Amino acid sequence: MSPPLEPAMTVKDVATFLNVDEKTVYRLSQKGDLPGFKVAGAWRYQRSDIQSWIDARKSSGSASYATKNEAS
Repeated sequence: MSPPLEPAMTVKDVATFLNVDEKTVYRLSQKGDLPGFKVAGAWRYQRSDIQSWIDARKSSGSASYATKNEAS
C-alpha cells in the first residue's frame, strides 16, 4: 500500500518555503529548473519534490540560479 499523497503546494507556498519572490518560482518553473506541474493552468508542487530538489543542490555543492540572483 502506498503512502497517502501530500497536498500540493502553490507558488506562494513554495516562495515562502524557499524564501524567494513568487516571480522567482514562476521563472524557475517555466524554465523547467523547479519540479512542478500545472493543474488548470496553475503551477502546483509536491513538498517532497521541492525537498529533493534542494537536497540535490546541497549535495552537488552548487548554488542555484535563484540563490545567486536573490543575494545580489
